[in-house]
Amino acid sequence: MLKLLIVFTVLNCSVYIFGQWLPDYRFTNHPDSSLTSPNNARCIAANGNIIHTAWYDNRDGNYEIYYKRSSDNGAAWGSDTRLTNDAGSSIRPAISASGLTVHLVWYDTRNGNEEIYYKRSVDEGLSWSVDTRLTTNANNSILPSVSSLGLIVNVIWIDNRDGNYEVYYKRSTDAGVSWGADTRLTNNASVSLMASSAISGSMVHVVWDDMRDGPNEIYYKRSTDEGTTWSADTRLTSNSGVSWFPTIAANESHVQVSWVENSDGNPEIYSKRSTDAGVTWEANLRQTNNTAISIRPTISISGTYVHLVWEDNVDGNEEVYYKYSTNSGAGFLPAVRLTNDPAVSVYPCHNVSASGVHIIWRDFRDGNWEVYYKRNPTGNLVNIHILSSESPSLYSLGQNYPNPFNPMTKLKFEIPNSGFVKLKVYDVLGREVAVLVNENLKAGSFEADFYASGLTSGVYFCRIQAGEFTDVKKMILVK
Repeated sequence: MLKLLIVFTVLNCSVYIFGQWLPDYRFTNHPDSSLTSPNNARCIAANGNIIHTAWYDNRDGNYEIYYKRSSDNGAAWGSDTRLTNDAGSSIRPAISASGLTVHLVWYDTRNGNEEIYYKRSVDEGLSWSVDTRLTTNANNSILPSVSSLGLIVNVIWIDNRDGNYEVYYKRSTDAGVSWGADTRLTNNASVSLMASSAISGSMVHVVWDDMRDGPNEIYYKRSTDEGTTWSADTRLTSNSGVSWFPTIAANESHVQVSWVENSDGNPEIYSKRSTDAGVTWEANLRQTNNTAISIRPTISISGTYVHLVWEDNVDGNEEVYYKYSTNSGAGFLPAVRLTNDPAVSVYPCHNVSASGVHIIWRDFRDGNWEVYYKRNPTGNLVNIHILSSESPSLYSLGQNYPNPFNPMTKLKFEIPNSGFVKLKVYDVLGREVAVLVNENLKAGSFEADFYASGLTSGVYFCRIQAGEFTDVKKMILVK
């Protein structure tokens, strides 16, 4: 087997153009309000071709949590599933998926004050557990976010049990069956708000905005042992204006944060990254530059690609915008306007799987608030085809075909056990140029399409890692 020298230097080139956005799809349809959550809480989760969404609406008289899923990468959707049923209001859900298990958190007033609740599905959203109450105190617990990986589930929220709002954390180490004690992550005399979390391996990353130094600034902390212990707070912004609405994503050692800042007189979207798992941070990168209001960003990482979505009124009313990076967030391509209707489109959430970029938002084009959905079905360079759902006897990576190729080739691989699969392409210097698969897959036989339109002629290597299995195939691009 060829031993690759993996150098974490990414080619600054695009191997696929993200121009394949499909038309808007109206997700809800009734005379009352259907609402997506704020940007700290992702209300869409993608795992392979299974897409999970959650929102809250008042079609039944008070706000309840609803759920909808797609099993074909967003092409078709099942019916609405009502997940809460109590006398109080249940609002602002956040959802996360890891393998077959889907985790959902929200807050509601069934007990008189606002508390955090949780439920899960162990069959990819087909059925759901009873509600589990995660907080119990005399004051309010609000604005939860959830992240998960394997058996680890992390919940972050804001809580004023100590007189002012602070960031609290709770985890499960058995996929939501049981939960540990509350952990207070901030401790200052001011208000801490809009906490967002991300998980990568044994690391948990948290950001929030905080008024301890006057105007709101973005702060960060991390755990390197799955939430057991935590670092000191790290201040990520320092400017004359206000920084708020943070969002965070992580993939291995790459951590990406985005937020809103008005240091230039009006709210703009900024981002910054760490390439060493949060130890050090690079300079702020301004993502928008206009005289309008740009707010509520959400950010995600998929291999070397970073995706950024936000709402902006640069064209007169609030619309959803999107941009992406092909080089791990070092630079971004120009923004693309994704919505275009006379009403407002706000509160976007998005997620990315190996086979697409998926966005939902709330929209007033029909005279009341409805949830809309949009997707880019080839958002991560590659289409993954399921050839068979039967378990093969062995792991394998086939030779690409055609070979030599220009500009597209196919790679067949087989995995006998469900689990996390990485399928990546490297050049002759060991530099990563494409991420074809980086997610949990069920056992079966698969075929991945690799588009190399932005690469130069030469020798490339495709490497698979699934459990203890690794293999490498040599590919030749001829233009």
